[in-house]
Amino acid sequence: MSRILVVEDESHIAQGLRFNLEAEGHAVEIAGSGEDALQRLLEKNAPFDLMLLDVMLPGKDGFTVATELRKRQNFIPILMLTARGRPEDVLHGFESGADDYLPKPFNLDILVARVGGLLRRKNWLQNAPEAAPPPADEFSFAGKTVDFQKLQLHNHGQVFQLTVMETELLRYLIRNTGRPVARKEILEKVWDLKEDTDTRAIDNFIVRLRRYIEKDPTQPKHLLTVRGLGYQFVAEPEQQK
Repeated sequence: MSRILVVEDESHIAQGLRFNLEAEGHAVEIAGSGEDALQRLLEKNAPFDLMLLDVMLPGKDGFTVATELRKRQNFIPILMLTARGRPEDVLHGFESGADDYLPKPFNLDILVARVGGLLRRKNWLQNAPEAAPPPADEFSFAGKTVDFQKLQLHNHGQVFQLTVMETELLRYLIRNTGRPVARKEILEKVWDLKEDTDTRAIDNFIVRLRRYIEKDPTQPKHLLTVRGLGYQFVAEPEQQK
């Protein structure tokens, strides 16, 4: 049985989510504020398997809650719920550390499916054998290895835990090694956002990835900026000279 924390200040929505998730066999608790959620997860270390996180909360909003959790190295799967479904808000959610995003009003079957998908991913990470996964699930370059299944980047003895969106962005750039990839292409192919969306959030993702990958993030060798277009991944910089 999976334990789910529903963070929602509107009681009727929270109770409806509890009823339907319990009907699916999950154990559900409700937090009415961001502060309550952070206290349970960071101070009390409550063992939840998944969090449904509303954005519009009193006090600390959902974006702030997700950001604080990730800064404290808490990687509980987060499904963000909000009435703010603009592409900019979706990107803000991903940038804060959300694993998935569902705008209100949502279809209950879709919510249950998203919850199931995040729980399956978490169970795989917990129960995966120590042996190396199939080659297609990892990529090595210049002494670094990206494990796409475990959402990890190994860099000369250091292990960085990635969010789902960081992993998918890096996967897409690696698949297109040596080719400049436009920001708009990343929005469409990685995040499925086809509207006229501010692309600055992508730049913030690249800044974080450079901190994990580059020896000197201010002088990148692998994640290059292509002026006026986007970004290009280079696996072996010495071979580009």
